[in-house]
Amino acid sequence: MLSVETYPTLAQAAAHVGATSQFLAGGTLLMRAVNYGDQRFDKILRVTQPDARIQQEGARIRIGAGATMCDVLSARDLDFLHPVARQIGGPAIRNMATVGGNLFAPHPYGDLATALLALDAEVIWADGRSETIETFFAGRANARGLVQAVTIARPNTGEFRWSKVSRVKPKGISVMAIAAWLPGVARPSNTRLAFGAMGPTPLRAKVAEAALNNASLDEAGIAPALVVCTQDLQPQDDPLATAWYRREVAPVHLKRLLLNGGR
Repeated sequence: MLSVETYPTLAQAAAHVGATSQFLAGGTLLMRAVNYGDQRFDKILRVTQPDARIQQEGARIRIGAGATMCDVLSARDLDFLHPVARQIGGPAIRNMATVGGNLFAPHPYGDLATALLALDAEVIWADGRSETIETFFAGRANARGLVQAVTIARPNTGEFRWSKVSRVKPKGISVMAIAAWLPGVARPSNTRLAFGAMGPTPLRAKVAEAALNNASLDEAGIAPALVVCTQDLQPQDDPLATAWYRREVAPVHLKRLLLNGGR
């Protein structure tokens, strides 16, 4: 028997999270599981006051976990994320899919989470603790609790780049997604490079990041990074593509992203 419990706030709902409960955010994935009779959970938690605030907090931007892709697209401070949100599903999905839901979406979903990983987001839980998004992904499979918000730093103009590869444009599921934060752009330092749909969670390509640091963003400069760009990745076979195919085309799409923004 599936039960639904409704609480006023996220903190109250978080106190009732159990091993066989699921939290209803936008419902784009959870309701599909319900309709297919998924037996892995028997309780759904929801709140009447989701945290959808998007606001500047010091040097970082706070995004409530309940913010939808439409909320992201409406936020002027998040203009660098608009290309990401715009490529997530069609209008109906963007109206419901949330930032928090993207963090927990399994392969090959969760495109926004890939961008947040590249942007070195900090994940804030409903109980007040926080952790880096990389630590969050490392423990996501066994995580207990509810995410309240994420915070990110705003990249300078031209430093953040995004590319989504899908069979059906513009709203298909990802064959892969690539997000890059290139501080300094011309000769980037502290580069962060993240791939989506190339592992059980979004993953950083750290060997390639190191190869890009202080390299010129031209064909000769990025060549070493292209050679090693899949070393940290764990692509899987699925109905969209094989792991072999994903490894073969990853350098091609990364090259396009670095040289001309993914076009």
